[in-house]
Amino acid sequence: MVGSAFVTILVAWGTVTDPVNVTKLLALGAVAGAGVAIAISFGAKRIWLEHKGALVALIIFLATVLNSVVQSEAPLTQLIYGAYGRNSGLVTYLLLALLFVATLGLSNKLSFLKISYGLLAAGLINCIYSLWVVTFGDFIGWTNPYGNILGTFGNPNFVGAFLGIFASVLFAYLVQPKVSILIRSISSVILLITFYEIKSSHAIQGIVVTAGGMAIVGFYFLRARFKSTLIPAVYSALVAVLGLVSVMGALQKGPLTQLIYKNSVSLRGEYWHAGWNMAAKFPFSGVGMDTYGDWYRRLRNDHALINPGPNTISNASHNVVMDQLAYGGWPMLIAYLAILILVVIAIIKVTLRSKEFNFTFIGLAVAWVCYQVQSIISINQIGLAIWGWLLGGTLIAYERFTRSSTDEETRENKSSGGKNRAKAKQSVGISPFMTGIIGALVGLLVAVPPYSSDSKWKAALGSGNVAEIEKSLVPSYLNPQNSYRYASASQLLEANKLYDLSYKYAKIGVEFNPDFFDAWKMLYYVQKATPEDKALAKENLLRLDSRNPNIFDVPKQ
Repeated sequence: MVGSAFVTILVAWGTVTDPVNVTKLLALGAVAGAGVAIAISFGAKRIWLEHKGALVALIIFLATVLNSVVQSEAPLTQLIYGAYGRNSGLVTYLLLALLFVATLGLSNKLSFLKISYGLLAAGLINCIYSLWVVTFGDFIGWTNPYGNILGTFGNPNFVGAFLGIFASVLFAYLVQPKVSILIRSISSVILLITFYEIKSSHAIQGIVVTAGGMAIVGFYFLRARFKSTLIPAVYSALVAVLGLVSVMGALQKGPLTQLIYKNSVSLRGEYWHAGWNMAAKFPFSGVGMDTYGDWYRRLRNDHALINPGPNTISNASHNVVMDQLAYGGWPMLIAYLAILILVVIAIIKVTLRSKEFNFTFIGLAVAWVCYQVQSIISINQIGLAIWGWLLGGTLIAYERFTRSSTDEETRENKSSGGKNRAKAKQSVGISPFMTGIIGALVGLLVAVPPYSSDSKWKAALGSGNVAEIEKSLVPSYLNPQNSYRYASASQLLEANKLYDLSYKYAKIGVEFNPDFFDAWKMLYYVQKATPEDKALAKENLLRLDSRNPNIFDVPKQ
């Protein structure tokens, strides 16, 4: 519970240039490492025997990620750690997969309930923080070009979506039976505040997720309240019709067009088309992990030159499912969808098994569905992504835990779980706490390089010392470089009339990643560039964005 909430709420400012992504990746490393170490120590064999299908699908998915890395020509550090400001590389997906495995090991009701409580805790912290920002202003010293609440995500769309998930789970909590009037009243006030904050975020994701999540809770509530299936069926039909009309409105059709449609919907359509084109060009490997931005200009549709325009670019498809297709081609997409299908099957099985309004299950199911809904129009931000994977594994484990079976081995495992777990502790030879510490340290060692590198870069910038800046650009395990940093360094040095150094790092930048548009642009503009450099830069700029008549204009992101 604490770990999952920690990843979502953790931000750092003043010590790094990216206060959100590298920080959350670091936290994810610790949480995933500790979680999977403890889960395995309590019974790796049990997890394998009970969840072979999910584990096989996960192994295949990770194999497709590795295939994407091996076959891509992008810089290895980008493929492993992801692009600057995204960090959706191999390491992130590996850690999310390990977290998924850890949740498959859950085997008692309180553990499942704690997952929902963890989400509610993270949501409450974001609710309080956002209320403070709306009332008094933001105390976190980060740049806010949006002018909206950012939460602990650094983006109004992300916090809007997460608050929508939080509101849906909180609604399920307060309508469950046997909740005291005091708790129900407090929860209702928090829910109203959350509604206001979602509106303040101006994020369509938040509204869609909240409406969809509460509609699902309503279905389970009516299903538990009435013996007849007619009322839930009529309710579901009405919700389906309203949902269809809303989707049509988002597509500029029907009576809700003016209320729902935003130009950002059309923009996302162009980003999805580009992702589809990437998969069409590389159907079996994709373009590489977190390499969408390097290919967007080359593979966007002609219409994207009109809306959003030739100089508006993106380094993500704004659709998590489409990202899988773009990054790793059809193999990755199919493996990812297989995992999602297993979760859907688990939800359906538990739903058919009982009509009781069980918050333990409904909170998990509603949160997972809400995450998937927002993922269709959003980026795979770590603070949100953790819930998709964590809830998915938890739901599969919960279905197994609540399964009614006559299988002797299953009954024996459930009845002697304590004894089996005691044996697991004994076989490991160290306490669960120490096992978790060791796992967390290993996870931190895997996840720390981007944070360490960004911290060194931030310190070098703050020092104003050229030697320190150059030192921060020397690559090592704890100091992996990225395309954005080389371009930024060259631009900074050029602005300070250090022309030789600016030229040096412009050359290093294009060698590091020949497919990074801004690297060639920097080489073209630096004062020390030779005519041959400029000709080569222009040739590559045209190669990377051949249909753009304004390749020397400033791009918009």
